Amino acid sequence: MFKNFSSIFAGDIAIDLGTANTIVWIKGEGVVLNEPSIVAKKVHEDEIIAVGNEAKEMLGRTHSGIEIIRPLKDGTIADYKMTDAMIQGFMRKIKRSRISRPRIIICIPYGVTDVEQRSVKESAEHANASEIYLISEPMAAAIGIGIDVSKPEGNMIVDIGGGTTEIAVISLNGISAIETIKIAGDEQTEAIVEWFKNQHKLGVGPRTAENIKCSVGSAIRTKGEQIQVKGRDLVTGIPKTIEISTDEIRQALAETVFQITTAIKKALDKTPPEHAADIIDYGIILTGGGALLKGLDEHIRQKTGLPVNVAEDPLLSVVKGTGMVLEDIKKYKEVLISP
Repeated sequence: MFKNFSSIFAGDIAIDLGTANTIVWIKGEGVVLNEPSIVAKKVHEDEIIAVGNEAKEMLGRTHSGIEIIRPLKDGTIADYKMTDAMIQGFMRKIKRSRISRPRIIICIPYGVTDVEQRSVKESAEHANASEIYLISEPMAAAIGIGIDVSKPEGNMIVDIGGGTTEIAVISLNGISAIETIKIAGDEQTEAIVEWFKNQHKLGVGPRTAENIKCSVGSAIRTKGEQIQVKGRDLVTGIPKTIEISTDEIRQALAETVFQITTAIKKALDKTPPEHAADIIDYGIILTGGGALLKGLDEHIRQKTGLPVNVAEDPLLSVVKGTGMVLEDIKKYKEVLISP
């Protein structure tokens, strides 16, 4: 009897609902799903064809009867109905029993509206949740990388996701300074698409641009290597392969890197003096997928004069922290977003 009772809570779920990816963590199991926040549906119907990885595989390859939707944009919910459908699709993927009624905690961008909060909670209700909690991404990231957020010392977290970069100073279970910009991984991918369009008259899709960003993208000048890029000649319309230096990708990303660095400086300017002193000691911690851009930590270090470190496993910092909160709701109740 007691074994069955404990297994109910072993199925509690933490969700990092990101613009680029959604990650699901289950108590007792860890991360069970990490897939793109993408939905494929029929154009003239509400029928969902695929979510996550399967939907991403269709990106740029669909016909006129299929629409690819990213329901979250720039850190906000752009399509409530599709966000709900996506969450339900992910719940089916992890095969949660309809009999169980898990507690669900969902991580959301800092500063989302009350309407967006209600929408996310309604999606969790549709997933048969018994209790629903919300937490902001910077707070979850801080907890996930092992910071004791209840202490008075200030810790600066730079969470570079898909749609937004959130820079927050965490202290005493709250946020003492925050700067959010809608420049992050998606904008960087788009910057690469635009670079090839303007500099080489070559059309490349977002999947190709993202692969280039992840493989050779850099925030600092490196020894340039030659790579081949396939796309469509925008003049002739014929498929074409060109060869470029990887340093061009650094140039393509330079403006987004500049804007992220500028936002960090603005957040530092808002930081209370005592917390500024703490940041000198503890440094700036980078997390989120964007933290993996080669040389970004070194670039920020050069521009601020402060220690900068990339979190261990930055892609999972947020969902780990969300899961840790779910493990001990009582301990972390002050960091939860009030309804």
